Amino acid sequence: MRLVRLISGLAFGALAAAFAVDPGRAAAEMHGAPETPTALEIGEVAPPLVLTTFDGTSIDLAKLRGKVVLVNFWATWCAPCRKEMPTLDAFYRRHRGQNFELIGISVDFARDAAKMRKVAAPLAYPMAWISDISVNGFGQPDGVPITYVIDADGVIRDKFIAVPNKLLNDVVIPMLAK
Repeated sequence: MRLVRLISGLAFGALAAAFAVDPGRAAAEMHGAPETPTALEIGEVAPPLVLTTFDGTSIDLAKLRGKVVLVNFWATWCAPCRKEMPTLDAFYRRHRGQNFELIGISVDFARDAAKMRKVAAPLAYPMAWISDISVNGFGQPDGVPITYVIDADGVIRDKFIAVPNKLLNDVVIPMLAK
């Protein structure tokens, strides 16, 4: 009986993991976003991104030249996303005065808007919903979390699948010193 439960649990977990990427893709299709993300390469100029944050502020990535910018895609149902958010928030609070910006973009469904706002409320960095992006050169991510590191010249310098403090300290801090 335990073996049957174990196998059932593993099968359910595998299905849940496989499904975890699809909600964002489905949301993108519903809202007219491209199904497949643009191929973003490290070393290339970051694509255009214009969005409206939860608080109504408009952000244009092109106008952030001169700053190091992290663009973080996340979702409320994504446990690794929720786990890295306090790390991102602490880093943002420490370094936002050093020509640094962080933008969080939720790939959740519209029905989860209240949940998105609740998760984002204690965080200091600006947050937006993927459907509130008017120009999205990044496209829909294949999965979350994913964070793009863009240098002060607007060039993609790295792509993080998860964001531990060490990675922020090793990759982003040296860029802030320039």
